[in-house]
Amino acid sequence: MPKRDRNRYREEWKHDHEHCHYRHCRKMGGGIYGLGFIGAAIFYLQQSTSFWIGVLGILKALVWPAFVVYHLLGL
Repeated sequence: MPKRDRNRYREEWKHDHEHCHYRHCRKMGGGIYGLGFIGAAIFYLQQSTSFWIGVLGILKALVWPAFVVYHLLGL
């Protein structure tokens, strides 16, 4: 991609995202996701009855937002 096109893309992106300070919003979402991951991991590990169920619980904790969206849209 030529340098001129990259600069134009950056300017368009900045114009589209002026309402939100991108770095600030990104950090906040990561913190909320992190707290949710810790809470989900604790929940799933407490419910586990064996080692492999605990491993599965950690994997479920990584994708918990998908479970939430699935159940919310299923109502």
